[in-house]
Amino acid sequence: MARFRPEPEYTHGTPSRTGVVLVNLGTPAAPTAAALRPYLKQFLSDPRVVEIPKPVWWLILNGIILNTRPAKSAEKYASIWTDEGSPLKVHTEKQAKLVAGYLHQDGLPDLQVEWAMRYGAPSIPDTLERMKRGGCTRILVVPLYPQYAASTTASVMDEVADCMRHWRNLPEIRFIRNFHDDPAYIAALAQSVRDHWMENGEADKLVMSFHGVPRRSLDLGDPYHCECYKTARLVADKLGLPPERWQVTFQSRFGKAEWLKPYTEPTLEALAKQGLKRVDLICPGFVSDCLETLEEIALECKAAFLGAGGETFRYIPCLNERHDWIRALTGIVRTHLGHWADIPKPTQQECETANRRAREIGATR
Repeated sequence: MARFRPEPEYTHGTPSRTGVVLVNLGTPAAPTAAALRPYLKQFLSDPRVVEIPKPVWWLILNGIILNTRPAKSAEKYASIWTDEGSPLKVHTEKQAKLVAGYLHQDGLPDLQVEWAMRYGAPSIPDTLERMKRGGCTRILVVPLYPQYAASTTASVMDEVADCMRHWRNLPEIRFIRNFHDDPAYIAALAQSVRDHWMENGEADKLVMSFHGVPRRSLDLGDPYHCECYKTARLVADKLGLPPERWQVTFQSRFGKAEWLKPYTEPTLEALAKQGLKRVDLICPGFVSDCLETLEEIALECKAAFLGAGGETFRYIPCLNERHDWIRALTGIVRTHLGHWADIPKPTQQECETANRRAREIGATR
């Protein structure tokens, strides 16, 4: 097998383009055990996600998890699946289209904006290949994880780098590492809470739940924990909430090891048992609603809180396609594009001239 992939056909004078690719975690193709198995295998085989010695983890994953978990996960996905498909896929695709529209309105009509999933389809390699064929020689990669974690953002970087290993003619690549304290992102989160309160009234406490990671990652230097707390503090400050009116928790534990605490569901149960009657919960670490928000939080955690004696549990949706969030995301993209956004597109005459001169000096293939 060839070490490098074949390069697309090239004509001298063809203008180079700038591309933007939004990357989210991923989703199975369907809410079925058959679709969940390859998706979970790809996800849980990532050494960034599971830091257990490979031989040991291979036995656990293939001998136990992939024989038991797909059916259980399929039931959960089925409970939140829509006519358009997976909510995460639907929202990510719409966000990409909206960002493209906003960038075009801002005077950047030639940008190619795509979206991809770290696990599942459309894959990062397939998307980057399509952008390469579209003439992109400059690509901004935008992991849609506000808070940096090795298991999310770094995994996207790994996949992009691995894809580049198979290309002969490399593009310029830029990554957005995080945007956990971006003012416009914080403002959009705070406004989503205000909008919810205007319609429903304020609860006794606002819980901000972030996806969990193993506690060991914090001890080894992963900044995720700190960035989650900074996001929460900035949102609380924007809302003018005193410390007793808000709390950070971490959800979606996997396995028996200790993860970041406090855990979301046990915390909600404890609050209810302490006499707290009304809770609003938001997930600032997710920019699109997905299984972890629509099923785990809006259904399971709600049931746990009400079952422990609470009276009102309200989940505040993710930012999804809110205008203020899409405008914030567009601003983040514009900032990281830097001078790329100012590179002029050559005229048709300039392209034809470049091609003619290349032929005259024998530079064509």
